[in-house]
Amino acid sequence: MNSFARFIPLLLGAPATDGGSAAGGSGQLFTTFITFGLVILIFYFLIIRPQSKRQKETKRMLEALKKGDKVATVGGIRGTVLSVKDDSIVVKVDANTKLEFTKSSVSQVLEPAGTRSSSKKKTDQAKTAESEVPAEENADDESPDESDET
Repeated sequence: MNSFARFIPLLLGAPATDGGSAAGGSGQLFTTFITFGLVILIFYFLIIRPQSKRQKETKRMLEALKKGDKVATVGGIRGTVLSVKDDSIVVKVDANTKLEFTKSSVSQVLEPAGTRSSSKKKTDQAKTAESEVPAEENADDESPDESDET
């Protein structure tokens, strides 16, 4: 008989036939339970826990949807939320196009409604600050660097 064939029953967990003691059998059983416990813990921390966290975040995001949010759908359509219903939303895609989606089809909120106005104010303030700089200073900043000539 092949030498590898002798070890197949041992790999499958069959008890040893050459007079193994009862203490050895219980030790092997304990090792098996420890191994299965470790596998279950690994699955929990690498697969189950992160997935449940993502589901909770998605649920919070969908509950927080409001009019004016810029969103992207699972299909890649981007637009602005016009109205929110119990299980659906109406999204304005361009000037004349309005589409109704189920809430679960929203993959992410690109820009919440409140942040757009504050970012617009910041850009307006930056533009006015830029325009207040005298023209002479702007001309000096735009002169080419003479050390780059070869």
